[in-house]
Amino acid sequence: MRYIVESINGAVTFLLLAVQTLVLAPAVILLGVAKLVLPFQPVSKICASTIILLSERWVGNNRLIFKLMHRTQWEVQGLEALNKRSWYLIVSNHQSWVDILVLQTIFYRRIPFLKFFLKKELIWVPVMGLAWWALDFPFMKRYSSEFLKKYPHLKGKDIEITKKACEKFKYKPISVMNFVEGTRFADTKHERQRSPYSHLLRPKAGGVAFVFGAMGDYLESILNVTIAYPQGVQNFWDFLCGRVKEIRVRVESIPITSAMLGDYFNDPEYRTRFQGWVNDLWLEKNQTVISLMDNQPN
Repeated sequence: MRYIVESINGAVTFLLLAVQTLVLAPAVILLGVAKLVLPFQPVSKICASTIILLSERWVGNNRLIFKLMHRTQWEVQGLEALNKRSWYLIVSNHQSWVDILVLQTIFYRRIPFLKFFLKKELIWVPVMGLAWWALDFPFMKRYSSEFLKKYPHLKGKDIEITKKACEKFKYKPISVMNFVEGTRFADTKHERQRSPYSHLLRPKAGGVAFVFGAMGDYLESILNVTIAYPQGVQNFWDFLCGRVKEIRVRVESIPITSAMLGDYFNDPEYRTRFQGWVNDLWLEKNQTVISLMDNQPN
C-alpha cells in the first residue's frame, strides 16, 4: 500500500513538473528565436534577461512542488556569503541525476543561474539545443587526441575557440557547473577504477582545467559542493515519489588565484601540480562524505 501511495505521489509530482515546463519552455524558445533573428544589443539584453527570469521561475516552481509533495529534510551549510553578481565554478561529486535538482534548489537566487559546458555539436539537438543556446550555456570545441595526431597544427585551437565564445561572460556573471568525476558513482565503476576514495570515483582534472583555460581570467571562486544521501542514493523516480528522506550538503568557497591557472594541456609541470591539487581536494571531499553519512559535524 505504501509503495502505491508513493508511486501516485511520484506520478503527480512528475505531472506538475511537466505542466509547468510545457508552459515556460515555449516562451524561452520563442525569446531565443527573437534573440537570433533580432540581433540588436538592446533587444538581445531584454530577451536574455527575460529568459533567465523564466528559467529561475522554473527552478522556483520546482522547489515549491517538491516542498508541497515531499517531506525531505534538508541540511545545507556554506551558503551565507554567496552573491548573484559573482562568477563561480561549481565542482561537485555525482551520485544521481537528483544531484542536479539539489544544486538548482540550494543555489536558487543565491548565485547566477547554473549552466554547464556543452559540446558544440549539441547545439543541433532538436528543441533543447536552441533552449541551451537561448540560456547562454557555454559551448565548447574539443578536438580528440586522434584528431590532433592527424592535424597537430590545431593543438590548442579548441581552447582558443571556446575562450573567444566565452568572452561575453566577462561582463555577465555566470555559474558554471562541473561534475569532476565525469559520470555518476556506481560500485562497479568504483571497483573498475580502483578508486582510492571510498565514496567517490577518481576525479578528472582535465575538465576543470578546460574551464580554467576558457574562463579562468574572470572566474572568482570555486564552490566546492559535497552532496550526501544518508539513507542511500536514490534514482530520479524515487526522488519524485518522495523516497529521499534526507539530503545533506556542504558548500566551501575557494578563491581562484593566478597561481591556480596555467596551460594544463601543454605544460607538464603545471598539469602535475594541478592534478595533485584536484586529488587533494577529492581526498578532503571523501572525508566530508564520510562525516555526512555518519551524521557527524563537519
